[in-house]
Amino acid sequence: MLFNLGKLTDPSKDPKAVALIDCTDFADPQTYTHESLDMLAYAFARGLVARGLQPGDSVALMAINSAQYLIAYLGTMRAGMVAVPVNYKLAQDTIELILNDCAARLVLVDGPRAGQLPPGTDAVRLDNAEWSAFLDHGPFETVRPAPNACAMILYTSGSTGRPKGVQLSHEGQLWALEARTKGRAAIDQERFIVAAPLFHMNALASCKLVLVAHASMVLLPQFEAKQFIAAIERFGVTWVTSVPTMMAMVVAQKEALAAIDTRHVRYVRMGSAPATDQLYAAVQAAFPKATLAGGYGTTEGGPVVFGPAAGKTIPGGGLGWPSPGVEVRLVGPGGDSESDGELWMRTPANMLGYLNLPEKTRQVLTEDNWYKSGDVFHRDPQGCYFFVGRVDDMFNCGGENIYPGEVEQVIERMPAVMQAIVVPVPDEIKGQKPVAFVVLRAGHEIGEDEVKNFVLANAPAYQHPRKVWFLDSLPLAATNKVDRRELMRLAQAPAAAVSA
Repeated sequence: MLFNLGKLTDPSKDPKAVALIDCTDFADPQTYTHESLDMLAYAFARGLVARGLQPGDSVALMAINSAQYLIAYLGTMRAGMVAVPVNYKLAQDTIELILNDCAARLVLVDGPRAGQLPPGTDAVRLDNAEWSAFLDHGPFETVRPAPNACAMILYTSGSTGRPKGVQLSHEGQLWALEARTKGRAAIDQERFIVAAPLFHMNALASCKLVLVAHASMVLLPQFEAKQFIAAIERFGVTWVTSVPTMMAMVVAQKEALAAIDTRHVRYVRMGSAPATDQLYAAVQAAFPKATLAGGYGTTEGGPVVFGPAAGKTIPGGGLGWPSPGVEVRLVGPGGDSESDGELWMRTPANMLGYLNLPEKTRQVLTEDNWYKSGDVFHRDPQGCYFFVGRVDDMFNCGGENIYPGEVEQVIERMPAVMQAIVVPVPDEIKGQKPVAFVVLRAGHEIGEDEVKNFVLANAPAYQHPRKVWFLDSLPLAATNKVDRRELMRLAQAPAAAVSA
């Protein structure tokens, strides 16, 4: 019975089975078995204790993906301490705020990120001799956490203010892992690929799924489309984990894909953001033997919310029905709604609250543990749920409220369109007006007027984009999601600066 999020190894299965192929050095990847990862996580936990840290202390991690990062993450929780993955792409003053907010006793860092630490920070390098010296090999008894003990803190991106520390419990995250594996055929023979950053829920959840299922993974230091494709072939990947923007970049690499055999890939998962029907079609064409699935989850509410239902087919653009153990409701201005509203959810994986922000916590987490997601959803007559957009992405154009997601879905119905993002720009008359950035499918061409006219013909006139830019790819934020703030900046730049 699992009780600590840092201890996921199944002792009844082959300890010598490969768990991790670390591609920090792509020319010389390092292989770890489940047993070796287990022993190193214990050694790291002992190292923390030898350094004087106590259960409940926070240990921050600020580095690119590596085996050492994952070992430190697991070992921290085994020692009863709180793991705090930090987005190293944030501004230096924001990183300092996060380290102070969580009262980090120690930071695990690599060389390129060491200079971002505030002066006097107690730190250990993951990528030099300090790492080996820190490890204290030997037996260790994994700490059994108290009920509702915090296992890790993940900080929000801070796109609407200062980052908020999302406190997640051992029990809740273990429930999420059990929910992802329950009733599923054995996946211990699958080989995953993980390239999203380990400071993000998507990548962490994938790694923990690999460990609890006794499968194996290829861990890339960061996402780069051609290397990602090469790794799929080189290491015999059968299970691709990603977010939609990553796969849009992958399918654009026609020559690289043509050079490998993609038929051994059995699963492609695109989580954390909606994906278009055109992207699904392109990914299916690139990986013809794979089953494709999207997903919806939040850091605050957990990664398991919707999924398939017996005897039902998920319609295009749909996310499915509430998963077992998950309660959801749609709430509009007048209260609960049958069809449209903000998604509230109650799951065992709901956060404990935002660290040191009780008022912010009360704004999104009710006393009876409903989490208000801030996401607008539609529920069709069959009970299937569809993502519409973020409440805080909504803007007003001449007195009309516009959710960018609604307009994006209309544009993405055009056969030539792979992806579309709509953002507001200031307007002296309307207040704000919508503009669109569009990525076309390979070999397709359409013009700005065609996009505008399509939206005018298929949506309210006020939703049509007043300007359309065509890009080869959309800019990514640190989490590999689309960087809307960067697109808003580009939308107000000279036209030449945003041409593809």
